Amino acid sequence: MSTNEQHYNYERIEKAIWFMYNNAQKQPTLEDVAAHVHLSPFHFQRIFTEWAGTSPKKFLQYLNVSHAKHLLRSFDKSLFETSEAIGLSGTSRLHDLFVSIEAMTPGEYKNGGVGLTINYQFYPSRFGEIMIANTPKGICKVSFCEGREESLKDLKKEYFNADLYLKAEESHQEVLRFFEDTSSGDGNIKLHLKGTDFQLQVWQMLLKIPGGQVCSYGDVSNALGKPTAQRAVGSAIGQNPVAFLIPCHRVIQSTGKMGGYMWGLPKKTSILAWESGFNQKAV
Repeated sequence: MSTNEQHYNYERIEKAIWFMYNNAQKQPTLEDVAAHVHLSPFHFQRIFTEWAGTSPKKFLQYLNVSHAKHLLRSFDKSLFETSEAIGLSGTSRLHDLFVSIEAMTPGEYKNGGVGLTINYQFYPSRFGEIMIANTPKGICKVSFCEGREESLKDLKKEYFNADLYLKAEESHQEVLRFFEDTSSGDGNIKLHLKGTDFQLQVWQMLLKIPGGQVCSYGDVSNALGKPTAQRAVGSAIGQNPVAFLIPCHRVIQSTGKMGGYMWGLPKKTSILAWESGFNQKAV
């Protein structure tokens, strides 16, 4: 399958998932969802199952608010206190087993990446096209692309004093492998991030949320010892520069609703439901 075909198929799958999420209480049929994305039921079932590893009907159960509430109740808050993956397997492994964060220096942070060389490239992924960028010290940006020009514009705005080059790196391949299997890796994905001390603390905390699970904004602020800082936590999560690797998509509202997401709620819903379904298969 060509890259263009994969990308087009994912766009239809994301559109279908968003339709199922918004109509979950009505329990839409295969025919309903297929018609929404202008495909025959047979063709839609085939491309969806290839992507999700399960049928649309089975996948629908991971989109219910009641399922999200169940995940919130079952989240082990003690995980925030340890980086050990005791008793965890499959995609429930903790991101911080494979991903580490190094902060940029105050000069790099305040001066738009002055003195930094950043290489970036665009790649297809399970969740649509992404842009990956890195400094010599690690990955500094992973973003979902609505358009390449817009993604590059955002990168230039964030690192206006850095030297930017369109160039693939081996570290980009490590990120792509992680997108396919979050339980793989040997701890060698290094992130080199621009952020305040508080943002870095929040992002580090997010690495401890296992795949297939979610927690609330309140859970994160409580774990930081700042129970009244939910709004600040939400803001820091919204500024996460590294999609998927730092799993900000796993933080939702205490009501079971999705909350916000920099790259759009359809994307967040798709990732969460896929992780939930994949984790069930891994158990």
